Amino acid sequence: MNEAATAQERPGIDPDLFVRRTEEGLARLDLVVAGMHCAGCLRKVEGALKNLGGVEYARANLSTKRVAVRWDPARLKASAVIRALADTGFTAVPFDPKLIGTLDDRESRSLLKALGVAGFAAANVMLVSVSVWSGLVSDMDETTRSFFHWVSALIALPAIAYAGQPFFRSALRALRAKSMNMDVPIALAVILATTMSLVQTMVNARHVYFDASVTLLFFLLIGRYLDVQARARACSAAENLLGLRATAATLIAPDGTHKSIAVENLEPGMKVLVVAGARIPADGEIVTGTSEIDTSLVTGESVPEQVKAGASVFAGTLNLGAPLVIRVTKRDDDSLLAEIVRLMETAEQGRARYVRIADRAARIYSPAVHIMALATLLLWFALGAPWETSLTYAISVLIITCPCALGLAVPVVQVVATGRLLRQGVLVKAADGLERLAQADTIVFDKTGTLTLGRPRLVNGEEIARAELALGAAIAAASRHPLALALAAHGQALPHPLLDDIREEPGMGLEARLGGETIRLGNAGYAGANTAHEQGHGGSELWLRRGSDAPVRFRFEDTPRPDAKDAIAALKARGFAIELLSGDREPAVKRLADELGIAAWRAAARPAAKIARLEELAAEGRKVAMIGDGLNDAPALRAAHVSLSPADAADVSQTAADFIFQGARLAPIVEAVDVARKSRRLVFENFGLALAYNAVAVPLAVAGFVTPLVAAIAMSSSSITVTLNSLRLNLAQRRALSREAS
Repeated sequence: MNEAATAQERPGIDPDLFVRRTEEGLARLDLVVAGMHCAGCLRKVEGALKNLGGVEYARANLSTKRVAVRWDPARLKASAVIRALADTGFTAVPFDPKLIGTLDDRESRSLLKALGVAGFAAANVMLVSVSVWSGLVSDMDETTRSFFHWVSALIALPAIAYAGQPFFRSALRALRAKSMNMDVPIALAVILATTMSLVQTMVNARHVYFDASVTLLFFLLIGRYLDVQARARACSAAENLLGLRATAATLIAPDGTHKSIAVENLEPGMKVLVVAGARIPADGEIVTGTSEIDTSLVTGESVPEQVKAGASVFAGTLNLGAPLVIRVTKRDDDSLLAEIVRLMETAEQGRARYVRIADRAARIYSPAVHIMALATLLLWFALGAPWETSLTYAISVLIITCPCALGLAVPVVQVVATGRLLRQGVLVKAADGLERLAQADTIVFDKTGTLTLGRPRLVNGEEIARAELALGAAIAAASRHPLALALAAHGQALPHPLLDDIREEPGMGLEARLGGETIRLGNAGYAGANTAHEQGHGGSELWLRRGSDAPVRFRFEDTPRPDAKDAIAALKARGFAIELLSGDREPAVKRLADELGIAAWRAAARPAAKIARLEELAAEGRKVAMIGDGLNDAPALRAAHVSLSPADAADVSQTAADFIFQGARLAPIVEAVDVARKSRRLVFENFGLALAYNAVAVPLAVAGFVTPLVAAIAMSSSSITVTLNSLRLNLAQRRALSREAS
């Protein structure tokens, strides 16, 4: 019994409990469809859902056997969605993260048992067949030969009945739903070969094909088992993320008592205790405690982050230092970790142009292969071949013309690439993002928060008197403005004077009273500074004025990302034209462009100007990758051919971007480019392998040069070859890591 059936038979499972609402008000449900094995299955699953009135979106993932459905809740219920798949011959159950990995584990065990039976039977039937083959050229009489044939039948028939169940059941489900899938011709080929052999045994013919039938199943099961293992390895990245989350949390009750509850039962506002060495169970805010958090899951940075009361923490990150009390701010299914997994699934479930090509090719497979097999049978029979020979050749055609390699050409590459990027701190949001990034030839950067950290620092602190620095830090501590925060952080160790009547005037600055004097901190006009004679330094500034004293200038610079210069050089080495478009002032933009080696730059660029520049580049035939983080970058991110945004960007920018990269470094962008280009190359290689296999194998089978046994080996080998070729993407990463370690 498979996992889907087991789950469906468990009492009390209500699919409506797993339904979530999207921002547009649509109902969303993730399903597991255990019987989905090929591109034909995928097409039927999606077709059945899209034909339902009210369904707005249906996308199946062959690699993970997952289906994402979105529909109008006013027109449909979740039970109707599952029933539609059942009517098509597919058993579906709501996806439960707690059961992640169980489906593939059970399928692997089932296939291993069938594989063991088929292997044992194939070995013994082959031994008997060797005896018969030897007897055919010696003096073996018909009675002895008939005895050996019946021995082969007694071994093969029960083995075929058991080991062939994965294919027979799948084919039967498809036929009951009045459709066809990849397993229909496989089951038909096995049944025909076995039936023909049994008839030949009854009439005591010289040749039977039990060895071919059982060995055919043996090799098919090897291919199916390796395919399941490759899928599990390919999509393990997102699943491993869910495995990193805590399973239980220590809840602090209002009366101060502690009790353990499941993380699924945590609600916003609850307080939990996280001891040192434990994973944080939910997104929240630290109430008490100071510690270090391993945030590599979220930021990609290996250096632990210092946190204290008021800091935000995320589910799945590791508390390394001291106990913390955390107030939960988000439910388990709304956490950042859950959102990362959903982004992964979106990228994996979507299909780009290359995948659609493979789908169309696989779609014509079922009718074409049966027509070809029938034509082969009639052709050889018309040429005077015995019916046994004609049927054997037709069986070989049924087996060898398999679209598995073509159906796997793109999805496996897409899943492997998405998983590899996730491990490097890059989330792929768009289904065709990798395809478009591989086409890009120009990269346009925003400045603040993209090439820089977006965290200004005081650069002339040594030139300012300690009293003035302390005064500026004291008044700046009352504001959340980035420059005020930088000034307050720089002077936090100094003794602060006590200020009265602090107020902030938006867009201007802060005002306070000290001993009857008015203190102002803000822009030059607000502080009464005459800047006509001041030399611009290319950065931001604040001015401090105490009473009638001369104003004091605090100069700030935004720190470039640690590897910005190296990343720009690496992208240039890969053939990209680099431009900088910023809304900042010209001196600051010019200074950063010169520092990073960017020759083409524009300052004071408003959103409309950025879009206009992207349109100019597109008119020149350029494929532009836009990288930005601010609210003003969102239109440009959407207008570009492909877009990337840092994880700390504004929400609207992250929504508009195709990729989100984490951490303080730009190296993930270079990694994303490399993976996208390697993925495109692997996709073309897989298409070439699949087409070359069919171009060579099918004519040989029709011409009668391929036996059913050889056809089984060839078909399984083609699928395994394509899958292993896709996994080279991970192999290249491991080699690179090994070189860095050495």
